[in-house]
Amino acid sequence: MAKVEVKELLDGGVHFGHLTRKWDPNMAPYIYMERNGIHIINLYKTVAKLEEASEALSKIAASGRKILFVATKKQAKDIVSDKAANVNMPYITERWPGGMLTNFVTIRKAVKKMATIDRMKKDGTFLTLSKKERLQVDRLRAKLEKNLGSISDMTRLPGALFVVDIKREHIAIKEAQKLNIPIFAMVDTNSDPRQVDYVIPANDDASKSIDRILSHVTEAIADGLSERKAEKSAKAEGSDTPKVEAEGSDAPKAEAKVKAPKAEAKVEAPKAEAKVKAPKAEAKVEAPKAEAKVEAPKAETKVEAKVAAPAASQEEE
Repeated sequence: MAKVEVKELLDGGVHFGHLTRKWDPNMAPYIYMERNGIHIINLYKTVAKLEEASEALSKIAASGRKILFVATKKQAKDIVSDKAANVNMPYITERWPGGMLTNFVTIRKAVKKMATIDRMKKDGTFLTLSKKERLQVDRLRAKLEKNLGSISDMTRLPGALFVVDIKREHIAIKEAQKLNIPIFAMVDTNSDPRQVDYVIPANDDASKSIDRILSHVTEAIADGLSERKAEKSAKAEGSDTPKVEAEGSDAPKAEAKVKAPKAEAKVEAPKAEAKVKAPKAEAKVEAPKAEAKVEAPKAETKVEAKVAAPAASQEEE
């Protein structure tokens, strides 16, 4: 993810706020100064908040959840639809359908109706209708496509909401708050930032400003999606190789545990026999040394010598 530069935001006119008489006092921490009756947004705070929001959006995208982009104002429509479509995210650029989030089941039914009409056209049922009915069905399909075509892939509630101009999209904000869906938004000096979880203080009226902010946001989402893809492929590779290794390593190990030569050696080891019937032990019991001590030839000669000594002396006399 590329680092956000203050100069880049300055060139895009992100720092221009609303007239001072239209300001919301809760935006005071994000306002740098007042010039010619217009509030100037502190771009250093914008950079910090944009990086924080981008990191959070990247994590949501990496978790596999969708981020719904909402921008119905004229200057933001095309930019949002292009940027959101590039990262394969749903978006609402026409009128916000009431109950889009709180009554999601009904909205899904309308989306399924589009799929039914498409099926009718494929299998030939559409041609069996009268000319008037065909015209009505075509009009209904065009209307549904315009309002809900961009969310046809959204099968469950989004993981987050990204809004351009929270004052204009107040219904979407209320619905998201009711369902505890995190809200990311470009907030101008005339809006209340307390309604939003991740505030990006920026000019939400100029198309150039919206383009700069959305470029960084969608880049972060793209990074999160690529990270998820890399993790999936790594898991798939990892789960295939260890299975083969495990099969190969388990078989010999199991056999070794049952019929291991080591195990036999422990049961009938020659060492154990040596301890029971060791030749050393026999030597201790019937040692030749012990016999020599009892019937030593030396002892006999000493006795005989003593006896023979007086006889010799008698002969001399």
